[in-house]
Amino acid sequence: MATPSKKTSASKSGSSAQNGSSNKGKSKTQKTERSSPKGQDEQGLRKLLVDQMKDMLWAEKKLTTAIPKMIKKASSEELIESLTNHLEETKEQVSRLEQAFQAMNLKATAKECEAMKGLVKEAEELMEEMEEGSLRDAAIICAAQKVEHYEIATYGCLVTYSQILGETEVAELLNETLSEEKGADETLTEVSQNINWMAEEEAEEEDAE
Repeated sequence: MATPSKKTSASKSGSSAQNGSSNKGKSKTQKTERSSPKGQDEQGLRKLLVDQMKDMLWAEKKLTTAIPKMIKKASSEELIESLTNHLEETKEQVSRLEQAFQAMNLKATAKECEAMKGLVKEAEELMEEMEEGSLRDAAIICAAQKVEHYEIATYGCLVTYSQILGETEVAELLNETLSEEKGADETLTEVSQNINWMAEEEAEEEDAE
């Protein structure tokens, strides 16, 4: 009876060894699975970059039709000049985004940007509600700077994403646009200094009458 006992013991030992080997295999698999999210994060960041570039391509194209409307409604020569200059920059920014897509071997596709759509709609409503003059100019500047701040925030993110992903050419292209957006915002701030005061003075004159 001693012999069967030994076989049973050996069988258990072999079974235990197999289980141990199986557990080790599972452990290695689990470690591999835990390391995979890093790759997933990189793919996710690339997708985010591309999606936001599509948004901005639509946004910049939208602005090439929205800015002329602002120019038409503006009365200040200084504001008209500022908007006209930025319109030309915006056309270049569309081209630059298309180059960025090309650098990533992707088709330049625009996707409707809800944020820009809302900002442009707000600007159009403000311009329609107000009569020509400094107050409307002030409203145009306010609307334009909201657009610039949205673009600055978005392009800032896109430059960072492309740098992390090693898309050097894309980062350089988008950083050039980011610099232009910051410059446009600074110019609008300068232009607003006189216009805002003029808007208040006109309002006081109307009240006095």
